[in-house]
Parts: sequence; structure tokens; C-alpha cells
Amino acid sequence: MKRKRKHSDLEKALGHRFKDTDIVTRALTHSSTRGAGSRSDNERLEFLGDRVLGLAMARALIEAYPEDAEGELARRFNQLVKREACAAVARDIGLGDHLILSDSEAHSGGRAKDTILADAMEALLGAIFIDGGYDKASAVVVQLWAPSLAALPKSSVDPKSALQEWAQGRGLPLPRYVETQRSGPDHAPRFISEVRITGCKPAQGTGASKRAAEQAAATAMLVREGVLTEAGNDN
Repeated sequence: MKRKRKHSDLEKALGHRFKDTDIVTRALTHSSTRGAGSRSDNERLEFLGDRVLGLAMARALIEAYPEDAEGELARRFNQLVKREACAAVARDIGLGDHLILSDSEAHSGGRAKDTILADAMEALLGAIFIDGGYDKASAVVVQLWAPSLAALPKSSVDPKSALQEWAQGRGLPLPRYVETQRSGPDHAPRFISEVRITGCKPAQGTGASKRAAEQAAATAMLVREGVLTEAGNDN
């Protein structure tokens, strides 16, 4: 009688049969097991898998949304690779049942924790990358994340969020907003706000509220930097 592979159900869900069975075991091993034996944990594989996921997802988004500008792609990317999204994929494939945890972590509900599930999901991607190469790991990402990718709405552009993402993507400090002027009567005020990012020329915006003025200032800077072609429209 042929012996069933230890993690065959998980391999089937992943669409990858591991040549190296030790590496899948390591990918499933949580750091809480340290001291319980000689088995190494999955933190190094998680570090690698995080990068594999990021590259594969970036490429998938470029291909799925060829008309989207960088700001919109960044918003979609962040939704798909955040901890909760990775944990949701892990639950879809029943990853929690395969985790190797310390007794105390298992008894405290570790198999259902977002952090542990997300880290193990990324560790598995790192393991697939080592075991089968980037193309295989990327294909697994596309397969597992396909429902989430298809369900992404066409979000309306939030200029302040878009500007923050743009700044972070370039290693710049976060935007600061300064109210430079307020005029008009109390029932119909007009605000002028200035957005400032160290290393960039400031931009101004006007609105009937402080928030509206800040959004207008963010839009002005995004347009000037070529992220938006005009107010509210991605380049």
C-alpha cells in the first residue's frame, strides 16, 4: 500500500508537489517551537516569500490593470499583500491544520491567528521558490490570489492617500498639511492649505473645508508630479 505524503492535501491546494519535503516542513514550523527540538522555524523562508509575493503580485497587477497609474496600482497592491489578505488565502487552503506549533501556541488558538497564518503563507511561497523556481512560485500566487484580484473594486482616487503612497514609494517623508489662509463668513468659509514634502516644492489647494483644501493641495502636487493628469484622473 502506497504511503500518503504527509502534506499531500496542502500540496494539492498549492498546486505544487515538493521535491524537498524537509523545506515544506520548515515553512510550516512556527518560531514558538524553538527549544522544543532541533527543527528550524519558518522565519527566514517568510522573509524570502514576502519578496516573492511582492514581485509576483506587482506583475499580476500590471498585466490585469494596464491602464492604471502607479497610485492606483499601489492601492490595489497594498490590499492584496497585507497580513489579512495573506491570512485569508491561508485559510482558503486549510493551512492552519498543517502548522507546526508549540503546545502553548496551539492551545491559545495559534492556528487561527492572522499573523501566524500570513507568515506561514509567505514562508510556503519562499519554499516553493527554492524548490521549484520563481516561475512556479509566481504561478502559485496568481492561482491562489485570483479570486481576491478579480474582486478588487475600481476605487475612487483619494488624493491624500495617493500622495502618501507616492511619497513612501520614493523614500520621502510623509506629507504635511498647513492651513495658510481662511477667509469668508462662518457659514461659507474658504480655506487654503499647503502640502509640504521635504525635497519637493510645496503645492496649494482651496476648499470649503479644511479637508477639502488639503485634498485639493494633494491633487495639485500629484498633477504636477505626473501621477494624475488632472483632478481625480489617473495618469
